[in-house]
Amino acid sequence: MKIITEPAELQRQCLAWRRQGLTIGLVPTMGYLHAGHAALMDRARPECDRLVVTLFVNPTQFGENEDLSTYPRNPEGDAATAESHGADLLFAPEPGTMYADNHATWVEAPRLGVHLCGATRPIHFRGVCTVVTKLFMLSQADVAVFGEKDWQQLAILRRMVRDLNIPVKLIGHPIVRESDGLALSSRNAYLSEEERAAAPAIRRGLVKLAEKARAGERDCAALKRFLAAEYAAELPMGEPDYIEIVHPDEIEPLDAIDGPALAAVAVRMGKARLIDNILIEV
Repeated sequence: MKIITEPAELQRQCLAWRRQGLTIGLVPTMGYLHAGHAALMDRARPECDRLVVTLFVNPTQFGENEDLSTYPRNPEGDAATAESHGADLLFAPEPGTMYADNHATWVEAPRLGVHLCGATRPIHFRGVCTVVTKLFMLSQADVAVFGEKDWQQLAILRRMVRDLNIPVKLIGHPIVRESDGLALSSRNAYLSEEERAAAPAIRRGLVKLAEKARAGERDCAALKRFLAAEYAAELPMGEPDYIEIVHPDEIEPLDAIDGPALAAVAVRMGKARLIDNILIEV
């Protein structure tokens, strides 16, 4: 596995592969890799001749007072994980090489970023769209794999790729979970022992909400009240940032479920902000 830190070198290598007729897969990450990231690499590997994995804690998607400086990092372990899951190239740049001092160009799909995480992280998806566009341009990727835990992010990137005619196929991979149901996340490292023991209630509440919807309750306000009460009883140390039911593609809140719907939550537990979701089809 080759390790590259300079954007121009990554682009030269990937253009050379394209000239050889090779297809390129991309798995963008912020590092501190876990089994969820490994699953994305395993999903991408059969889709391409060359697999590029990126490790970049992107500063432009972090707002003021967020955890940019403390975000967990393990570059040596990450390199070993990427290589063991078939990466041909690991791209690990420094922020100064990705953004010039007078950087002035942004990519965003603002309408899809109004709700859910965008409500409290207003610059987040602008930073995500911009860095992912840059990674698409640098890697010349034919296919890229993203996790469905960040459902809103994936919906926004799908719209960005469609609207800008970017020639890359996006694949969403189902959420990878611990045996007790907690969605894998690098930020799980922030949880205390007590918080970690309680956190699976996030998923259990979503499952109960989906079951209630499938049993006939279609009023979204009632379903959200149900989940809020469930968390108050079963997850008292958690503070919901949002509990919402939205259209899965448009990320617009729904009044009633009359087709596919996404129930999505963000819950603050100590230093961690954990997100999860469940797709409801009735």
